[in-house]
Amino acid sequence: MYINLMNEGNKNIYISSWLLLITLLVVIMIIVGGLTRLTDSGLSITEWQLFSGFLPPLNNNDWENYFNLYKKIPEFKLQNYSMTIDEFKIIFWWEWAHRFLGRLIGICFLFPVIYFTIKLGFKSLKNLYFIFFLICFQGFIGWYMVSSGLIDRVDVSHYRLALHLLIAFIILSLILWEYFKLKNIKLSHQKLKLYLPLIFLILIFFQISIGAFVSGMDAGTIYNSWPLMGSSFFPDDSKFSDIFTITVFNNPSLVQFFHRNLAYIIFIYYLILLYKIYRNNFSRYFIPIKIIGLILFAQIVLGILTLLFGAQIYLASMHQISSIFLVSSSVYFLYLNSNSN
Repeated sequence: MYINLMNEGNKNIYISSWLLLITLLVVIMIIVGGLTRLTDSGLSITEWQLFSGFLPPLNNNDWENYFNLYKKIPEFKLQNYSMTIDEFKIIFWWEWAHRFLGRLIGICFLFPVIYFTIKLGFKSLKNLYFIFFLICFQGFIGWYMVSSGLIDRVDVSHYRLALHLLIAFIILSLILWEYFKLKNIKLSHQKLKLYLPLIFLILIFFQISIGAFVSGMDAGTIYNSWPLMGSSFFPDDSKFSDIFTITVFNNPSLVQFFHRNLAYIIFIYYLILLYKIYRNNFSRYFIPIKIIGLILFAQIVLGILTLLFGAQIYLASMHQISSIFLVSSSVYFLYLNSNSN
């Protein structure tokens, strides 16, 4: 019975449906993670509890224990010293939901991959085991990030935040790639040079990392004007020579400057891709490249609005959500141009 159910056609249906579920969970995880950062909730849980942390506080004593632990860290002592326990509960729930989703993704990935391994063997699923390794590693990086804000800082390291976010998008991209392979999507016989869509995706990943720097340093709350940064193109509280210093990414003004201008570079690169596709009449790419263009335009507009309104939480969250669509559509575009099947 099981052997019949797991023939080649059904195998693809079952595994692709499972991967689609994991994709949805990862997307929700990224959104909740962004909101956790935007609400300054990431340091509300000061211990890593792999199993016991699965359940939230169930009584007043539990709440008091979590709150007392939070009172010991610099964020409370220096910034939130007047916070009440009811206010603490708000930031706690964001961080707890983020960690709960991480555990849920791990569980929803582990047990099905074990089942499919028993039925199909390890060799055909080795890529999925690498993804599972990244999911586990992501949990470690999440705690590595949180731990940076527990001793002598009121916030987490923006470098560790960027690494945490980048790995999340890499996981999302790899899952989507495996999903596209299982769906047997017809690849284009008209090929761009492989490095062209790959560079586009790498630029987006780099932009996401710089965006995490902006978020981690609250750099979106300064220079709330566009297209100039205040009264000039270059931030007037920095010198151009500062770009070449080792501490350049510790400067909020320059980080915002890089984030703005990398967006322009990505848009120009997109126009080059668009030109090459239409010049060569690569019709298979017409719809995907238009979708990417619409999402990219929305992403840029949302980025500008986020700046103009001082990183208001709803706009900042929508800006991050649009990056999920941009990465997903770019991975699909790269896949169409690949030789995967």
